Amino acid sequence: MLTLHADSRGRALVVQGEWVTAAGPLEEVRAAHPRARVRAWPGILTPGLVNLYGNELLEEAYHPDPREADELGTEPLTGDALAMLALDDARWGASARRGVQRMLAHGTVAVACGPVRNRAVQDAVRRTGLGVVGRTGRPQGRASLDPYACGAPVEFAPERDAGSAARFAVFDVRDETELAERGAATCVATVLAGRLLYRRR
Repeated sequence: MLTLHADSRGRALVVQGEWVTAAGPLEEVRAAHPRARVRAWPGILTPGLVNLYGNELLEEAYHPDPREADELGTEPLTGDALAMLALDDARWGASARRGVQRMLAHGTVAVACGPVRNRAVQDAVRRTGLGVVGRTGRPQGRASLDPYACGAPVEFAPERDAGSAARFAVFDVRDETELAERGAATCVATVLAGRLLYRRR
């Protein structure tokens, strides 16, 4: 099935399976694909973000289950707080899955990582289809689910031209300037391999 994704600026792209088959002004794209299902989004379509802190957020932090909020809070636990948990593989895997979901909720479509040694983290990333970009050393700045809050330059995945992989995000802002000001928590949708993996309720 063809799905046409349109933003409030009149930009659109068509997704079939895992691929973008067309991109451009909404009226032109709609005219060329009259039978496509239409998803009209508030805000802007972007290529999706690359979070530079894959190891720090998925392999060196524990993302508490909502049922643990009273005891552990809701923010990722690191350092001594993490060491006190003595996590087994099952809890590492659940944490990594929650961490990936929280990244998706910030428009992340890929993470930059050094070697990932934790098998449970590897599996969580692989099963979601989150892209992985190699890196050497640790990036500067503070690890955060919101790439705009890290203090490091924000990186986007490649553009979503026709023939490219369908991985992109939608942010409920007027333009890229407002996105930089308000941050990635404005994400309303994230698509990976043509699948809508996050949608704000």
